[in-house]
Amino acid sequence: MLYRKAYQKLLDWKESGAKQALCIVGARQIGKTTLVREFAKAEYGSFLEINFVTEPSAADIFAHDLDVQTLIANLSAYARKPLPVGKTLVLLDEIQECPEARTAIKFLVEDGRFDYIETGSLLGTSYHKVRSFPVGFEEIYHMYPLDFEEFILANGVQKQTLAYLKQCMELMRPVPLAMHEVMCRLFYTYIVVGGMPRVVQTYVDTHDIGLVVKQQKDILAQYRLDITKYADSTDKVKITAIFDNIPAQLDDKNRRFMLSRLDVNGRMNRYQDSFKWLEDAGVALPCYNVTAPQLPLSLNTKHNLFKLYMGDTGLLCANCLENVQFAILQGDLQLNMGSILENVMAQQLKSKNFDLRYFDSKRFGELDFVLQNNDKVDLLEIKSGKDYKKHAALNKVTAVSEWSFGKLVVFCKGNVEKEAGIIYLPWYMIMFMEKAQIPKGSIHKLDLSALERK
Repeated sequence: MLYRKAYQKLLDWKESGAKQALCIVGARQIGKTTLVREFAKAEYGSFLEINFVTEPSAADIFAHDLDVQTLIANLSAYARKPLPVGKTLVLLDEIQECPEARTAIKFLVEDGRFDYIETGSLLGTSYHKVRSFPVGFEEIYHMYPLDFEEFILANGVQKQTLAYLKQCMELMRPVPLAMHEVMCRLFYTYIVVGGMPRVVQTYVDTHDIGLVVKQQKDILAQYRLDITKYADSTDKVKITAIFDNIPAQLDDKNRRFMLSRLDVNGRMNRYQDSFKWLEDAGVALPCYNVTAPQLPLSLNTKHNLFKLYMGDTGLLCANCLENVQFAILQGDLQLNMGSILENVMAQQLKSKNFDLRYFDSKRFGELDFVLQNNDKVDLLEIKSGKDYKKHAALNKVTAVSEWSFGKLVVFCKGNVEKEAGIIYLPWYMIMFMEKAQIPKGSIHKLDLSALERK
């Protein structure tokens, strides 16, 4: 089995006492079901898997009264085997196909006999069908394709090598040249292969790029079928047009998605639900412009100005009309490859739970990524060429005395270096960008003694 960081999330959830169901959401074919099966095999004595796509009749379990005794009796009858109390994990797979099952989760979790994991590929697109959400009884966890770190582990890189590379970054020490070149080649390969588990496994087993691209095109075809199946009839054409237009729009100089190129008479209020559908399906990653690269970024966000990245860069490469794969494998990321490089960075940042934002203004120019990292704003520039130390927008923005920032990072083809407060890192070190966590045990208690009546 491919190593997935999400496995630790499942362990943490179980060790917490599983007082909530865990709802794993994400795009199709990113390995949700496989992960839960492996988890159940290792951590539970009993496992019941219900897939509402392959077994549509299973919806009958939840078709009538939702009192817990009836539900448990129906689950046990469906399993056709004893389900030991306290030792059974129930997987409700493709739960978007059975909205009543999601409503029933509240009662099943309250009952406490079994643990429950839900998985869904298009939950966000089917929210209107759920009669009552199990608020407080369900923890949502977003899962993504394999990130670069998971990819290189699948390809035989050892964890001690990762530890050494991270130490180089932390100590601002250049990576030895031979190691640096190998890591760059691995990064080029990741851009082409992407992080869809079946595709990654095919590459690991065969190293056949032709076969990799064929599987990627199969996945893209499946995504288009999902649009036909799940999208509202009035939105199908719009959603398909947006999806097919992502590569061309990213290839534009400013990368921004221009609705006018899709529909000369188009208005954002008519297309907003279609963009949201692709985001909720995990197929596309919007990156919004901000009026100023300062906190709070959420209040500075302009939702009508955005870039639209693909959820997996390997799929983006396969979706391009040109055969870009072999140029990338040779390390050619300069000519018309900037958009693909930005896409892979966006994919990595999203997998780290960063909200994607950028800054662009006539006065300052454009910053590729503006990240809120707790009480700091980190600025990231992504450079594909050799002149990566030329970054006019970054220089102008950091010169504003009223603005303050956390890290200033330029990801480039060079090695680890720090100059004039700017950190230069090789592209592959994006895997070490982490969102700062609020320290555990941070207790804030107010002294109210002054309010006591004398």
